[in-house]
Amino acid sequence: MRKNSNKNKRINGEVMKVISEAIRYSKDPRISPFVSVMEVEVAPDLKTCKVWVTVMGDEEDRLRTQEGLKSASGYIRSTLAKELNMRYTPELRFIMDDSIEYAINMSKKIDEVTAKDNEARAARGEEVEDSFEDEEDNED
Repeated sequence: MRKNSNKNKRINGEVMKVISEAIRYSKDPRISPFVSVMEVEVAPDLKTCKVWVTVMGDEEDRLRTQEGLKSASGYIRSTLAKELNMRYTPELRFIMDDSIEYAINMSKKIDEVTAKDNEARAARGEEVEDSFEDEEDNED
């Protein structure tokens, strides 16, 4: 089976659903309730599975959740075996996904630069451009 085949994509989707449910109902207190499974990639040989997760919270919450997920991987894997009829039950590897946090930080930096640029334009007496947020407010 190829990595991007329709079958592999379907398996990734099903595995993602089962893992998300298993994490939601896990009883490990280390796992934050604000965990989201962002992406799942099952290897074409079905023996390994990378699971990208994001945790809303501080660094301590992320580390604690990562430990909890590593500890609960056997339970999650057994749930996967019960729910899905697959030849192999893949070994799970949890990876922290910081893309949302990165996007939020980049958005804040862009807003800061735009605000500084508008202040400099106003100081020079030039016309200041409306921000995107102001345009949305005016449409209502």
